[in-house]
Amino acid sequence: MTSEKIRFLILACGNTLCNDDGFGPWLAQWAEDRFQDNAEVQIISRHQWTPELAEEVAQAQSVLFIDCSVESVPGVVRLRPVEPAPDMQSIGTHQVDAAELLAMALYYYNSLPARALQLTVGAGSTELGEEFSPAVTAALPEACRLLEETVTRYLSAS
Repeated sequence: MTSEKIRFLILACGNTLCNDDGFGPWLAQWAEDRFQDNAEVQIISRHQWTPELAEEVAQAQSVLFIDCSVESVPGVVRLRPVEPAPDMQSIGTHQVDAAELLAMALYYYNSLPARALQLTVGAGSTELGEEFSPAVTAALPEACRLLEETVTRYLSAS
């Protein structure tokens, strides 16, 4: 692990072939376009989060995890803090969530971001397809606004 911290890491996940599950990759691409000239922002988008990403999380000053949520009301956008998972014993080896990645960053690299947040949108459909549900489509402007405000606020604070 290098000693230089990433100022702001955006870590998105989702499958673009499963309708609303493509929210994370879509928002990551939007962020790539929006912050393309800002070397302080690193963006990683994957189909799923895996343990190997714990190193990038450990190297970040701030991290924003982006995903859809099948547990939220379709189209509802949420931005909330994330804490490390309390129990390393239950962490999987192939797919992990935001709290588990934070726990792995602490356990394996003895490092955590100063700030960790998760931005989600409630999924209306995760069936096979490449289009967002009407609820998620309507929520995209709010998600973009929250992402931009969050990155700008944390970059100016540190």
